[in-house]
Amino acid sequence: MLLLMIERGMPIDMVLVGDTGMEFPEMYEHWDRVEQYLLRERGLKLTILRAAHSFEWFMFDQPKEKQSSIDLRNKLGVSLYGNGWPSMKVRWCTGQLKTHLINRTVSQLKKEYEIIHYIGIAADEAGRCKPDKHNRYPLVEWGITEAQALQICYERGFDWGGLYEIYHRCSCWCCPLQRIGELRKLRCHHPQLWAKLLKLDERALGQFGRTPLGRFKDGWTVAALEERFAAEDRALCLFHDQQPSKKCRSRRKR
Repeated sequence: MLLLMIERGMPIDMVLVGDTGMEFPEMYEHWDRVEQYLLRERGLKLTILRAAHSFEWFMFDQPKEKQSSIDLRNKLGVSLYGNGWPSMKVRWCTGQLKTHLINRTVSQLKKEYEIIHYIGIAADEAGRCKPDKHNRYPLVEWGITEAQALQICYERGFDWGGLYEIYHRCSCWCCPLQRIGELRKLRCHHPQLWAKLLKLDERALGQFGRTPLGRFKDGWTVAALEERFAAEDRALCLFHDQQPSKKCRSRRKR
């Protein structure tokens, strides 16, 4: 969206990005490249919004203040601190580390300026749009799908360091909502992040036990996934070792 807005001469005064602190290393490198382009084309820098506290603080250390939350925690017998793993119903990570920050900043700007907020939702996700006199969705207006938008970026040299060639989506690397296949790729392509994920889950289990707060995925801890993936790797190696070479197969044919 940003690239096309610049190419079409549309006015841009600020570009907002919410940093959860748990983005892929390649994503931070991508932001640096975008900022260099933005500086060159419009003399602007990215405005990167970060919460006052880290992902891990919200996950493990944020004190519970509502009495209803305290009562529930006491009933479950778990810590009165931290939110545990995000879930489909409680996506505190997106709220605390992204949307709240951006919405708060936009709301403050509305008090001082007459603004138009351009939001990068693609045409095939139009159901996510929230009509408002201040909000516009250029990709939806132009009929550009997510796949087309990605191709436009590739054509202009922005490839996220190959992230989208590996993963279906490139949100936080630690997201428990991603598919098991994506987690298998994380272990393979980003082993250092996989090691951090193992430690995060170990800490979550120690603090919250096998309650919803300490559950990474239904039926799976990260340690159990490690065992599964390692077993799959061993089985694959064994399969390859047992396959006859081309030379052996040709001899058998004779």
